[in-house]
Amino acid sequence: MTVEEAIKCFNNDINADEEKQLSSCELFQEAIKITMEMNSQYHTPEELRKIMSRLIGKKVDDTFRLFPPFYTDFGKNITIGKNVFINSGCHFQDQGGIIIGDGTLIGHNVVLATINHDLDPKNERKNHYAPIKIGKNVWIGSNATVLPGVTIGNWAVVAAGAVVTKDVPDMTVVGGVPAKIIKTVVSEE
Repeated sequence: MTVEEAIKCFNNDINADEEKQLSSCELFQEAIKITMEMNSQYHTPEELRKIMSRLIGKKVDDTFRLFPPFYTDFGKNITIGKNVFINSGCHFQDQGGIIIGDGTLIGHNVVLATINHDLDPKNERKNHYAPIKIGKNVWIGSNATVLPGVTIGNWAVVAAGAVVTKDVPDMTVVGGVPAKIIKTVVSEE
């Protein structure tokens, strides 16, 4: 099953022939199975990297670190750079795509959401997908939420509890609901 077929299956956007072929929504079920395995017992850092590699469908770097539990609805649309740390309780809704740059730190209970629903009643809450792109050396504080289509620039900081609805420039700190620029990060030399 391709990523596109799985998304159509998840959205019940399939005809009878496709429904027969896709009835198990295999990729979504695989993500549930792998995350349950990851979250249900202790694993060494090496084991967690292997499990995460299976979940996202590509090898994570040996510098990757994760504190479970971790949740995702799909898994295969996540790309993780080198020296990335994801703290416990994070939820990645990755059907629209999530790219995490090298050196990024993601705090407890962060939500990365790449799906939104149509507001027009005639469209019956149709899903809309947009990727989240996180630059290098980004720090996302605990309980922050990043919404679909947002790009976070290199060395940016997202304050704890922020709801990020718009792109974040390089070297800035954002916070609040919705997140606004608080200050620019200046390197002390």
